[in-house]
Amino acid sequence: MKPNLFKTLAGIAVTALLFLTAISPAFGVVANPGDAKARDIRKLLEVSGIYDQLDLMKNNLLNQYSMGFSGAYPKTPDAFWEEYYQLITQKDIDVLVERMIPVYDKNMSHEVIRKLIEMFETPFWQEWKVKMPAISREAGLIGSEWGQAILQSDPFNQQLKALIEKHDLEGLNPQ
Repeated sequence: MKPNLFKTLAGIAVTALLFLTAISPAFGVVANPGDAKARDIRKLLEVSGIYDQLDLMKNNLLNQYSMGFSGAYPKTPDAFWEEYYQLITQKDIDVLVERMIPVYDKNMSHEVIRKLIEMFETPFWQEWKVKMPAISREAGLIGSEWGQAILQSDPFNQQLKALIEKHDLEGLNPQ
């Protein structure tokens, strides 16, 4: 394996490891499943569409990792990819949710959570929940293209060069 490819794959592996560590029950606080507020927080995450967003996050993580993997193993059979995309399971997502519950618990009253559930169960919000993932993906792509265009533009790079010179980054960081 080429050294740069190895570094890329190693970096992606570390990212994946950090994600898996974050969703591991051994490393986090798990809310009491019998608690009424915790049950309502889970329901809020479901009816608001946040659960679906977590699934998208999982898929994005796996997609990112697969890019480096595909470069190292270009002749990977479809059967591998079918199994690969099952490596992070719904159980892993559920563990992540359990780790998120204390954050909601700390920052939101039970009354607010109940009112949000009511709001998200209306037909208006149901439509929003269905359409939001597609909007997020499309808007994310637009944002990514915009960011690349900015970073590659002459005005940005000229301003960056001037900033580097102003703060003498070359002098502070000799090679």
